Amino acid sequence: MNRIKSLILLFSLFVSAFTLVSCSETDDTVEEFPDWQSTNDTYFNKIYTEAKAAITSGDTSWKIFSSYALNDSMAPNATDHIVVKVIKKGTGSGCPLYTDTVRVHYRGRLLPSTSYSNGYVFVESYSGDYDAETSAPVTFGVSAKEAGLSTALQHMHIGDRWLVYIPYNLGYGTTASTSPVIPAYSTLIYDLTLVSYYRAGVEIPDFKAKQGGYWVEE
Repeated sequence: MNRIKSLILLFSLFVSAFTLVSCSETDDTVEEFPDWQSTNDTYFNKIYTEAKAAITSGDTSWKIFSSYALNDSMAPNATDHIVVKVIKKGTGSGCPLYTDTVRVHYRGRLLPSTSYSNGYVFVESYSGDYDAETSAPVTFGVSAKEAGLSTALQHMHIGDRWLVYIPYNLGYGTTASTSPVIPAYSTLIYDLTLVSYYRAGVEIPDFKAKQGGYWVEE
């Protein structure tokens, strides 16, 4: 119930943010997402520039990938890419394909806004702090997600845990979403762990099924 109330409150704030033109001296309405497009443009360009410099200096904890839908010659802009900060390196040898199904732990946030100093959490597969031992992964098709998240998954190995920064054009774009609640021009930040993946046409076992102490993977 508290979660529903929180979503209703956020959506109300979201609507007011994009309908409010000005405030009079007697109007105490606070805009939830002030200068949102500019804020997100500036943030993503900064993280992209910093990641590129880190990679050039030899820092392997940062990665930049162009959208899966573009080859390098078709991706001249920073926003044609996602930026990744590696939290933990996995040991898997292969990567999911666009047609595969994956199991992941993940939490998606927006940039900080007026009411959410750490960024509004618009999706999550666990509550509280992440704990691989107690959290149950969620299952979805790689092709079912926005281009930025789909791109990240196609570069991950089992056991990888990444922070993924996605510009709005590879996320939900220039149109606001109501499910999940995401304003237009939003940079998305995912804390993403790949648990397992399965090729198209393979029966997916129950998430509790294990083989030799490891997640079953085709």
